[in-house]
Amino acid sequence: MSDAHIEIVLGPLLFNWSAERIADFYAAVAEESDLDRVYLGEVVCGKREPFISGPLAEAAERLTRAGKTVVWSTQALPTTPRDRRGVAQLAGGEGLVEINDVSALAHRPPRAAFVAGPLLNIYNEAAARELMARGCVRLCPNVELSLPAIGRLAQACPGLEIELFAYGRLPLALSGRCYHARVRGLHKDSCQLVCDRDPDGLAVRTLEGQDFLAVNGVQTLSHGTQVADLPIAELRAAGVGALRLSPHTGDMLKVIAAFRGFSQGRLSPQDLAARIREAGPPGPLVNGYLHGRAGVDWAPAA
Repeated sequence: MSDAHIEIVLGPLLFNWSAERIADFYAAVAEESDLDRVYLGEVVCGKREPFISGPLAEAAERLTRAGKTVVWSTQALPTTPRDRRGVAQLAGGEGLVEINDVSALAHRPPRAAFVAGPLLNIYNEAAARELMARGCVRLCPNVELSLPAIGRLAQACPGLEIELFAYGRLPLALSGRCYHARVRGLHKDSCQLVCDRDPDGLAVRTLEGQDFLAVNGVQTLSHGTQVADLPIAELRAAGVGALRLSPHTGDMLKVIAAFRGFSQGRLSPQDLAARIREAGPPGPLVNGYLHGRAGVDWAPAA
């Protein structure tokens, strides 16, 4: 990957959107955005997959025709036989895939290339090297890692591409329980897919009424919106070669354009943050983890 170019990629959709919204969203992405790569697939909850598989397949065709590279992502917490069969089928192909649960590696052809997603627990160089030995060519590090920690990982793993989670509510954890069903008085097995009522996740507040986290079915996310606004020179020095943007309901075309301008040096970190705020992010801007601080912090560029 050239030092002069940082890729802008779109991560997999984490939320339960309608088929119509999915179709409209990816049509706009295909026709009106400047992206290098788009990840597709149901990552969070296998119960959603039958309802979105058709729209995502159509989106893949449209994106490919538009010149975007499409990579399919596996589910991160397969819990049912159907989930596990789906992961095995996707991981068993020869094409590039994103792995979000280590069980998928049992089905991967030897040395077949794959991307390690941010929902794998890869926090150190030894774990990253083990994945490289299995065929990993790109890593999207866990969102809790600071940029210096990512830089040390990249330095210890030459040849491993680093893709930084740069925009969106941070994916923090997954559970066997469905928070959305619980809050609506439902059981997980009969959840009625009520997570579709919160297309950017359901805000969670403390007992004191302070914004805290967000939930998305079985997933816990940050309340704030990550914006990786560190100077491009620092990102490159840490080995970052791609910036991942997570789909949300705000003006994603504006978000994509802002990060493209930022990656090319046409926008300063301050300009990037201003453009993102104008695009309607789902929560306040945060970047604390990248600075080795609490994730909820916002440390604007000097």
